Amino acid sequence: MTSKERYLATLRHEPVDHLARIPILMQYAAEYIGSNSGAFASDHKILVEANLRCAADFGYDQLSSISDPYRETTGFGGMVTYPLDAVPECIRRPLADTKDLAALTDPDPLASERMRDRILAVEALAKRGTDYSLLGWVEGAAAESATLRGTENFFMDLIEDPGFCADLMDRCVEVGLAFARAQLECGADTIGIGDAVVSQVSPDVYGELIRPRQERLMRGIRKAGGFVRLHICGNTTHLLDQFAGLPIDVLDVDHLVDLSAVRKAMGPDVVLAGNLDPVAAVMKGSPESIRASVRTKTIEAGNPYCVNAGCEIPSGNRPKT
Repeated sequence: MTSKERYLATLRHEPVDHLARIPILMQYAAEYIGSNSGAFASDHKILVEANLRCAADFGYDQLSSISDPYRETTGFGGMVTYPLDAVPECIRRPLADTKDLAALTDPDPLASERMRDRILAVEALAKRGTDYSLLGWVEGAAAESATLRGTENFFMDLIEDPGFCADLMDRCVEVGLAFARAQLECGADTIGIGDAVVSQVSPDVYGELIRPRQERLMRGIRKAGGFVRLHICGNTTHLLDQFAGLPIDVLDVDHLVDLSAVRKAMGPDVVLAGNLDPVAAVMKGSPESIRASVRTKTIEAGNPYCVNAGCEIPSGNRPKT
């Protein structure tokens, strides 16, 4: 089977020759080819080369356009800098001092510089990595809203001004959908949704304000012909009942969450991916201990399952031999 065939068969609950492997590599991938995180995030050519080299050398099954959470942010009028050894830093948040949505510019995935750079990455990966699944990426409505306002401001808004939060997240869903469609049209088969701040909200806030907007984004991606992969960093145990029924195909599970509990909540149809501890199990692990961990996770998750760490493979990791 090719990598893409293996991945798609897993999503369709069909037999595979071995488990599909869909790790998230960003700074590590950049450093692996002798580059750095800043270049990886600012130049699609570096991202493309890093993904292709790592997939070929390590035998994983999905190429990815993910680099950082600020692609849409710059389209909205934000500003970022590019440290060499860390993810980009957002130094201007358009709504940091205002709730006036008119302060936001209108992101165009094909014209906004950093959004366009991701589109170019997807186009290049689709041409050069035909044997692989291709993961596009957008920010979830809550994560993007927190970036535009600042996380502390957004969390206060969720309590004091939920109507504003609803309007802001609706705007983010519109942009996320446009960005997702553009990536699907260029060759992505799956769209990842990063919504890290969700792990820090209550079930009530999630259910009332965030889940409906996540669902709208997911259904829009599916309608456009894409598979949906949801990635939320952190401990989401308190939200598992709320996740049940979301229109997703793949759910990334962080190492803080019990895989068997996730399977119980999500049922038999969703592909679970994870949830090895990126540092303790992967970075500090041996080939033998990593294999043992994967076997354990496979049992906990049941089928369908893809091999993945709980989050990004960390910088400083060394190839295991």
